[in-house]
Amino acid sequence: MFDTEDVGAFLGLGVGNSAHHGHGLTPAGKKVFDKPLPNSEPKLRAVFDKLDARFGTVLVIVGQPASIGALPLTVARDAGCKVAYLPGLAMRRIADLYPGEDKSDAKDAAVIADAGRTMPHTLRSLELTDEITAELTVLTPFDQDLAAEATRTSNRIRGLLTQFHPSLERVLGPRPDHQAVTWLLERHGSPAALRKAGRRRLIERIRPKAPRMATRLIHDVFDALDQQTVVAPGTGTLDTVIPSLARSLSAVHEQRRAMETQINTLLEAHSLSQVPTSMPGVGVRTAAVLLVTVGDGSDFPSAAHLASYAGLAPATKLSGTSIHGEHAPRGGNRQLQTRHVPLRLCLHERRPSLPHLRRPAPRPRQNHTQAPLRLARQRISVLSAMLRDETFYESRAPEAVVA
Repeated sequence: MFDTEDVGAFLGLGVGNSAHHGHGLTPAGKKVFDKPLPNSEPKLRAVFDKLDARFGTVLVIVGQPASIGALPLTVARDAGCKVAYLPGLAMRRIADLYPGEDKSDAKDAAVIADAGRTMPHTLRSLELTDEITAELTVLTPFDQDLAAEATRTSNRIRGLLTQFHPSLERVLGPRPDHQAVTWLLERHGSPAALRKAGRRRLIERIRPKAPRMATRLIHDVFDALDQQTVVAPGTGTLDTVIPSLARSLSAVHEQRRAMETQINTLLEAHSLSQVPTSMPGVGVRTAAVLLVTVGDGSDFPSAAHLASYAGLAPATKLSGTSIHGEHAPRGGNRQLQTRHVPLRLCLHERRPSLPHLRRPAPRPRQNHTQAPLRLARQRISVLSAMLRDETFYESRAPEAVVA
């Protein structure tokens, strides 16, 4: 649990693009600050220094530690304040307990400050990471964006080939990320351009990029071209679209290779890099993601906690006492005698078929969640009707209304 014993003021920040909103509370719950804050270092530092001089240790809590929340956290650390992070899911659940349904930075700041004051176990520590981890935090999401862009471009190329020449797509579609296939599509994007280039010329051109499969790939391409003699409308546009997409795909792969080299250099300099890389199936990119997400593992009390966080450990479905009971019935044979047909009647085929001896049909399974909700809605509707009725107040005694 986050230690808040020496905290003199809790400052919750509802961060925004151009301005934030700060809400300060003392440990007793007294409001000491509630103003908008421009997203600039001088304004933020002035507020932090003022609260620090008045209350001592200040705990700055944010709901968004990255992107727009990075500058307030950096200024707060430099000003000598403690920083913490309230996860978004916990903040939304806590906000549902407060009146009102509006979503604003002012309300978020008030909820964050009050949660840090009354529920410090919901806070997460935001220790200052080293320079290597900070750089990996920036490079890893960018590499993931490049991977998503490569997938999108490959799917677009396969979609166009399927639309105009399905046989050619069955040959080139499964491996559009290969350097030989990307080069082939970049320079000869349409079936007509491939035929015009010639079989022998293409084999010699792509052999340096695919020495073992150059001959087989080109033979498969021309076999696929021979399987379709008709030309679908719009096939001529492939000479423009396919090469452009292939060049974009080649550029993305070049960026990913350069990014992998840079991530690998940072990973080798990290003190904990040997831990994830020693696991089977964990490469450079996966190891970087693990170090960025888990950190040094100090936030996890045990290995089981970490496995549950990663979704690798089984989780129990029981929460509290079941409404049906979690133990066997204690009535024993008495329930069998009263609820079911006696055993001696089951020996005969005709006697249990009588209406008064039939076993009652099982009752349909009820939803025990909807009944209390329906009752609550009925009570709210009756109460609202009573409040709108003016004769309700006239019929009550004055002393009863005052009470």
